Amino acid sequence: MAKRDYIDFDKEEVPVVFDIDLEEDTFTMGINYNQTNDFFTVDLWDSEGNVIVLGEKMVLNRPLFDDLVDERLPGPSLVPMDEAGNEKRVSWDNFGVTVFLYIDDISDDSDDPIEDNLDYDGDDYDY
Repeated sequence: MAKRDYIDFDKEEVPVVFDIDLEEDTFTMGINYNQTNDFFTVDLWDSEGNVIVLGEKMVLNRPLFDDLVDERLPGPSLVPMDEAGNEKRVSWDNFGVTVFLYIDDISDDSDDPIEDNLDYDGDDYDY
């Protein structure tokens, strides 16, 4: 059973666009899939339809938008991860099975053994 909340959608419907409430703000999120290179990307718009981010690649255990500074970004981190710590990357085969797009809303002071297993090795950017 997942410790964190995750963003639930059917990958068979990708590309998909939907509204999502994160903290006190509403965003529009788009999920896309690059079949040639087997990876997912995320688009994000504010409640007025203004683009915040387009084409952010999902990298296992790396918070989305981590390298961006924009006050319009959602407060909680959105992190594609496998809570069991078994997967090495996000792919069509594991997304929605063992890897989910989690809302990282567990407090920093909780005992979370999974944090010790989250390893980002930086080599998931092969295009």
